[in-house]
Amino acid sequence: MVNHFNEYANLCFERFGDRVKYWITFNNPWSIAVEGYETGEHAPGLKLRGTGAYRAAHHIIKEERASNRASGCLACPHFPLKRRATSRAPVTSSALVISPHATSPRRATRQVVSSGSYFTDRDLAELVDPRWPDPGSEWLYSVPWGFRRLLNFVKTQYGNPMIYVTENGVSEKMPCTELCDDWRIQYYKDYINEMLKAIKDGVNVKGYTAWSLLDKFEWDEGYSERFGLYYVDFRNKNKPRYPKASVQFYKRIIGFNGFPNQREVENWRRKAVETCSSSNQLLAAARRKSKEHAEMPKVWPVHDEV
Repeated sequence: MVNHFNEYANLCFERFGDRVKYWITFNNPWSIAVEGYETGEHAPGLKLRGTGAYRAAHHIIKEERASNRASGCLACPHFPLKRRATSRAPVTSSALVISPHATSPRRATRQVVSSGSYFTDRDLAELVDPRWPDPGSEWLYSVPWGFRRLLNFVKTQYGNPMIYVTENGVSEKMPCTELCDDWRIQYYKDYINEMLKAIKDGVNVKGYTAWSLLDKFEWDEGYSERFGLYYVDFRNKNKPRYPKASVQFYKRIIGFNGFPNQREVENWRRKAVETCSSSNQLLAAARRKSKEHAEMPKVWPVHDEV
């Protein structure tokens, strides 16, 4: 696989290298390695306890190095392995301390358990403060101050490298029928503000990407969890898109490259929520039309006998 990926990466560099400046080789490698090969929650669904995550991550790092454009997307790839894990991890690989959802932090406490898995090798237990808001997916908590601390940790630990935030956003718990997503507006306001504070702290943040532009396929949750700034009507064969209120709010953040003052930001929020009402009306009308069409009795054509 390493050789195949190297050939693929070189082809991409050859064809697009004159137009693409920055490359990210793998997205969400933690989910690939741990949830794909250790717990089996995600494809390919292998439950290779104690070895799967290490072996998969080992090859991901080899593929990144082979492509010669390593993105460093595996957090802390050179952190020393616990001694009891070295017999199970590939000899040539360094240990991995990989944070699955970096913008949704956890508290950690020391816990030593010897059961031969990736999770117990870390000698810690992850804890969630019950006071943290949980607006979206079951693993997702809104802890914006933790985002700033994480960015400062990377600065201190790794000599202040360039940082590109490639995913930051929030989903809905229930299927979205309301496009005035005020909770998403608040989430982006809080997280982007903490990132700007980190930049003032001296953290070398070069780019930020909201997650995501559109509602999309979310791992094993399918289309049930919606992260998009735009609502996608998956029940319609044409997959029409409807802007949520967060679209207008985020648009203003981009235009200003930050926040001017609290009064103006609240004005942004008010205008964003006002504009989503028309989108709600369009979506509701489309659903009524779709429902009426589905409920119409089928009339089969009558053909003359030949």
